[in-house]
Amino acid sequence: MIRPVTPRIEIDLAKIAHNASELKDLYNSKGIGIMGVTKVVCGSYAVAEVLVNNGIHTLADSKIQNLKSLREAGIKARLVLLRTPALSEMDMVIQYADISMNTELSVIKSLSAAATKYDILHKVILMIELGDLREGIMPDDIEEFIREILGLPGIEIVGIGASFACFGGVKPSEQNMRQLSLLSTIIENQFSLSLSFVSGGNSANYDWFTAAESTGNINNVRLGESIYLGCEPLERKPIPGLYTDAFTFVAEVIEAKIKPSEPYGELGQDAFGNRPRFQNRGLMRRGILGVGSQDVLVTGLLPEADIDILGSSSDHTILDLKKTDLKVGDEVRFSLNYGALLSAMTSPYVFKQYISLQ
Repeated sequence: MIRPVTPRIEIDLAKIAHNASELKDLYNSKGIGIMGVTKVVCGSYAVAEVLVNNGIHTLADSKIQNLKSLREAGIKARLVLLRTPALSEMDMVIQYADISMNTELSVIKSLSAAATKYDILHKVILMIELGDLREGIMPDDIEEFIREILGLPGIEIVGIGASFACFGGVKPSEQNMRQLSLLSTIIENQFSLSLSFVSGGNSANYDWFTAAESTGNINNVRLGESIYLGCEPLERKPIPGLYTDAFTFVAEVIEAKIKPSEPYGELGQDAFGNRPRFQNRGLMRRGILGVGSQDVLVTGLLPEADIDILGSSSDHTILDLKKTDLKVGDEVRFSLNYGALLSAMTSPYVFKQYISLQ
C-alpha cells in the first residue's frame, strides 16, 4: 500500500468554483467586476483555470514569476501585476503583465521605455493612498502625476484603485469609497480619460458592498481570501453561501510519547530567538508532526481533532495529543487562515493535491 504524501495541502476545486461563481454574481448585481487574485495560491494554473471557467477573466498576482507561469501555460485571461513593478523587472512586466498597478513616476517612465522597445501598449492602474498607508499616490498629487504620464509612449492609464485592510487595517467605508469615486470623476473630466477600472479594494470590501445603497463609480474589486476561504478579512466572518473549507493542510505524526509539560534544564533562547514560557501541567501525551515554520505558518493552523498546538521549530510542530489515540504514522488535518494558506502554497516542501471537479 502506497502511503499518501505528507505534508500536503488538499485543494477542492469544486468548492473554489462554487465560491468564485457566487461572488461573481453577487458583485455583478451592483455592477462590480472581479479580479481573481492568485498570489495566495502561488499562481496555481489549476486554480486560475477554475476562476476563468467561472467567469473571472482578469487575474492578478503580486509575483511576476506567477504571471509568467500562467502566460506560458496558456491561461486565457487578462493578467495584472498587483503591485508597483521594481525597476529591475521592467522587461518581464512588459512581456507577462497586460496591466500593472503603479505609484512611482520613475517606474512608469521605465515601463514606457520597455514598452517602446517591445512595441507594446502597457496599461497602468494608478493606486491612490486613502489611509491604509501601504502603496499609493497622495490624492493631492494625482492630477500632476497624470499630467506627467499622458505624454509617455507605450503607456495607457486604464484605472485608479486603492488598498484597504492590508497594512494599516483601515476598513473600506462609505467615506473613502465616495472619495475614490469622486477622484475618478475628476480625472475623467479633467483629462478626457475613460477609466475601465475604479478598483475599490479587496475581499475586505464585502461589508461595505452589502451595506451600500449605491456603489458610485466603483466597478472593480480584487478578490482572493473570500474566494478561497469563504470569509471577509476584517473579522474573518464566513460569507453566507460560501465554502470555508476548500483547503485542508495534512501533516503526519512522527513521534508520540508521554513527556513532561515543561522543559527541564537551564533555559536560553529557542531556535528563533524567543524565550518561551511553559505551564506545568504534569505528564502529558505529546506528539510531533514532521512540519514546522519552514513549511507553513503554524500559528495559522486550526486542528480538526481535539488537540492543541504547543509550538514549533523550523521542522517540528509539537502537539498536546490530549485524549486522542493518535500514534506515529497517523495524519492530522487542519483548516488554515490566510497566512497559513499563503505559506503552505508557497512552500516547495508541501505537496499540492488537487481534488478534481466532478
